Amino acid sequence: MSQEVTCSFCGRNKKDVDLMISGIHAHICNLCISQANQILTEELKNNKKTESPQFKLLKPKEMKSHLDEYVVGQDEAKKVISVAVYNHYKRLMQQKSDDDIMIEKSNIIMAGETGTGKTYLARNLAKILEVPFCIADATVLTEAGYVGEDVESILTRLLQAADYDVESAERGIVYIDELDKIARKSDNPSITRDVSGEGVQQALLKLLEGTSVNVPPQGGRKHPDQKMITVNTENILFICGGAFDGIDRHIARRLDTKPIGFAGKQDRIAKDIDEDTILSHITAQDLKSFGLIPELIGRLPVLTYLNPLTPDILKMILKEPKNALIKQYTKLFDMEDIKIRFTDGAIDFIVQKATEYKLGARGLRSICEAIMNDSMYELPSMEDVSELTIDKEYAQSRFDKSNFRKLKVA
Repeated sequence: MSQEVTCSFCGRNKKDVDLMISGIHAHICNLCISQANQILTEELKNNKKTESPQFKLLKPKEMKSHLDEYVVGQDEAKKVISVAVYNHYKRLMQQKSDDDIMIEKSNIIMAGETGTGKTYLARNLAKILEVPFCIADATVLTEAGYVGEDVESILTRLLQAADYDVESAERGIVYIDELDKIARKSDNPSITRDVSGEGVQQALLKLLEGTSVNVPPQGGRKHPDQKMITVNTENILFICGGAFDGIDRHIARRLDTKPIGFAGKQDRIAKDIDEDTILSHITAQDLKSFGLIPELIGRLPVLTYLNPLTPDILKMILKEPKNALIKQYTKLFDMEDIKIRFTDGAIDFIVQKATEYKLGARGLRSICEAIMNDSMYELPSMEDVSELTIDKEYAQSRFDKSNFRKLKVA
């Protein structure tokens, strides 16, 4: 009678398990293999936590140089952000010491008109550092229990960007867009609940400060039975951006000037301040007047601004960055073996229209698409065309046929 095969670890019989792997003098079942794998994973994770994580961390000057290749202008914002990000990731790499000095987080808030490059700056930073990055929209967030997304859904996106690697996600960057849309509706706290304004700001506090949050891996409300994943936000860098439309009035009031209207004797320093650069005088006090609660402002210690785009900068955006629009169209037509050339007149026309409609860098793309659409539709089917020149007359004729002519100039 042959001896029954049993697991050398747990003693289960072969017929009681799905799989039994035999060695020279021992056997192991699939249940023990699974348990051993969990123990090994946990042990390796604990060993990693004792080591300081290493990043592809560049010095602030090098970081700004990398950003210069993609983002034109905004030198002040790039300097401030480069220093803040460098200090944040140095904080993660610091070894435990006896002096008990804890470096705090350098969460960032950026103010600037639409299309000035807030999101683009954050995205390129994450690309340089090679860390997980996600963009969250503050406009869809509401307090827990109300229709809309919970604040925790921000971390769900970050987990997805990190392929559900919690350790990697905990060193990532989160960009929260449209922060100005969750401003308090009035300066006085109301007895009615502001579920998409002040309520969301209160909910964001714990995330920005640093705490362990139970995150639904597939989003919150559609899958109530899912197993939560615990994410510690202490080492996640939060960058917040917003247009803060109308904050110039708060800045002007503080500086004792008028943003618009007739000049009077009380406008003592108005002559020293350019209306286009008034955002450069922004302070935490102005954000509080705009409707952000002091607790939230305190958790976003690094404040910077992005200047409105001038025609000269718009022209540089069209031609100079690595991912410039003209380079993109050149590549598209190269794939069809067609050489494309933009004249200076055409470029000036595109910049002029983008300035008139005040659409920022995004407006450049919309205008170029309106001008180029007919060519991109017809030329791939025309085998005898090898060259295309876009001049001012061609750009004007195609632009006038587009829906832009129905828009009012800003």
